[in-house]
Amino acid sequence: MEALRRLPAVDQVLTEPLLAALVRDLGPAAVTPLVRAALTLRRQALSDGAEPAADRAGEQLLVAAIALGLDAPPLRTVINATGVIVHTNLGRAPLAPEAVAAVTRTAGAYADLELDLTTGQRGSRQSHVRSAIADLTGAESGLAVNNAAGALVLTLAALARDREVIVSRGQMIEIGDGFRLPEIMAQAGARLIEVGATNRTRLDDYARAIGPDTALLLRAHPSNFRVVGFVEEVGTRELAALGRERGVIVVDDIGSGLLQPDPDLPGEPAAAAAIAAGADVILFSGDKLLGGPQAGLIAGRADLIERIGRHPLARALRIDRLSLAALQATLRLHRDPERLRSAIPVRRLIAMPLASVQARAEALAAAVGGEAVATAARIGGGALPTVDLPSYACALPDADGALHRVLRTGEPAILGRLEDGLLLLDCRTLLDDAEVAAIADRVNAAR
Repeated sequence: MEALRRLPAVDQVLTEPLLAALVRDLGPAAVTPLVRAALTLRRQALSDGAEPAADRAGEQLLVAAIALGLDAPPLRTVINATGVIVHTNLGRAPLAPEAVAAVTRTAGAYADLELDLTTGQRGSRQSHVRSAIADLTGAESGLAVNNAAGALVLTLAALARDREVIVSRGQMIEIGDGFRLPEIMAQAGARLIEVGATNRTRLDDYARAIGPDTALLLRAHPSNFRVVGFVEEVGTRELAALGRERGVIVVDDIGSGLLQPDPDLPGEPAAAAAIAAGADVILFSGDKLLGGPQAGLIAGRADLIERIGRHPLARALRIDRLSLAALQATLRLHRDPERLRSAIPVRRLIAMPLASVQARAEALAAAVGGEAVATAARIGGGALPTVDLPSYACALPDADGALHRVLRTGEPAILGRLEDGLLLLDCRTLLDDAEVAAIADRVNAAR
């Protein structure tokens, strides 16, 4: 058919100005397969009845655009105006400048990841964070793996494979992307024993379930849900006392990574409190309230941490050097409880005075002709899901979501939330005043 004869050759498409930057970055040899694939897609579309371009030049431009789209897009920075501070889809916690600097120093050079420079002998990557994890939680020892789910799988595999793990029915959680605790436990080779009811579990429920095959008692933080009303759960201290009495290990998965109790986060379980209450092992995330990179942290009795660290899965789940560098720098910031509230971005946003949030919203509203409105933000990341953080947003009319779509797909990408025909740009989740200015520029340019 005539339309197919208008398709350009591969060499012609490679000269299209639209692909100039891609050819410069990757080289012609890497772009050629993308162009061939684009030609195949365009040929199929024309055969299926797609509208042909006016001429060969038009087809060349269309094929180049398809090839450009086939190149894997890089990660893009996003200005978070959603009001969710620990936003899983946006990478959870932004790193502190000190952590970014540590990654930069490590990324472009060799590092003493598993080498003891004093002795010249092989070392352990855990040596860079073990003492910090222990000191900050009050535990005997600690280690880090690639994420919190990995920490749970590794701990169960090392301490409870082919044995029973007792869990309250009220803690049968599902974590992100549909993964459920029973499924994770099965993959680790442990046998789940459920006790109690969805809303009420008592110490006697655990005690009656303990038998000769019981390896451990597991507490799982409910993360992003709460059961309220006629409810009862057993605390870490009571469960730990039962574990000591019956010779059973107690593991407390506290979830969000709060190290010490904080007045800004009332009711959120803290790592140091769980260790002080007698938990043998605790697990928590590195990229939520801790404010670091994706990581799973394990702390507790030295003998148990040693067993966990020597399990074969520990290598498969080990933390990489860039995350390790960021984690080490983040843990250093936590040594000063006062400093961390300003140094760790997620903690700074949580603690930001409402007046400061309001001032940003009013400045943004004045710059774009919007309205500063009171609203509620969320911590996110499974921390205190029923707690609203007072906030202010710049509200703009956007009945069909067109403005949000333009902001979301432009550069820089800006993500807000749509409510009742308004685009709300929540200012509690803006990292600095520069982001206020960037939003104002994008909104005004979109009109």
